[in-house]
Amino acid sequence: MTEHAAVDRGSDPLTVDSITQALRQAGVPSDAPVLVHTSLSALGWVCGGAHTVIEALQTAATERGTLLMPTFTNANSDPQQWRNPPVPKSWWQTIRDHTPAYDPARSPTRGMGQVPELFRRWPDVVRSDHPMSSFAAWGAAALAMTVDHPLDYPLGAGSPLDRLYERDGWVLLLGVGHGNNTSLHLCEARAPGTEIEKLGSAMSVAGERTWVEYLDYCIDAAPFPEIGAAFERDHPVTVFELGVGTCRLMKQRPLVDFGVDWLTRQCEP
Repeated sequence: MTEHAAVDRGSDPLTVDSITQALRQAGVPSDAPVLVHTSLSALGWVCGGAHTVIEALQTAATERGTLLMPTFTNANSDPQQWRNPPVPKSWWQTIRDHTPAYDPARSPTRGMGQVPELFRRWPDVVRSDHPMSSFAAWGAAALAMTVDHPLDYPLGAGSPLDRLYERDGWVLLLGVGHGNNTSLHLCEARAPGTEIEKLGSAMSVAGERTWVEYLDYCIDAAPFPEIGAAFERDHPVTVFELGVGTCRLMKQRPLVDFGVDWLTRQCEP
């Protein structure tokens, strides 16, 4: 949505106070970790943009809580697997040889939106060290949620998603649907039969830029909207409006358990 379109939709401007009030009324916890996914443009016109959304999230969560966001660097990946758009095969080795090493402080997100891109640079935010599938966090458990992010299977066991599950955390979707619900990738990691692939990224190893290869599950977000819709039919999900955007708040653990069961049943003969 362009800024002209946001103005034309006629919603009152969103502010730190109005967003904070909506988050508190929806039940965003102040004593538990919350994984946040956002589409700034889907909310309408926000006075202060991404800055305002982050400040409201922090106010609602308080310093006793923890905010977590995916800050993926999808450009730091093997060009052989690029599809949107693909690049010529003759470019592949040049890209592998010259992509800058991942740096938690400097490497920009790609395709994640304005809020995570600003959040990763926010004071007191820490970012995990996976070269492609990093998460950034702020609050009481920020370091515990992001430290020692495994290189192999970065959305599986030991990942920030897995640690959110262990802490019985929450998922908050602001203006996005289950198609953007990263926690459902943890279901893929836990469900039987998920295929494995070899990926690559540039990172710093012993102070030297190195192209490293690692294993990951073949992820596919295509069924996520269907999984989310089925989950909502039988489980509590708080659905609320923020500006012109539809938002959802839910516990992550039952969502993941449901998703694992759903994917497992799809594999049954």
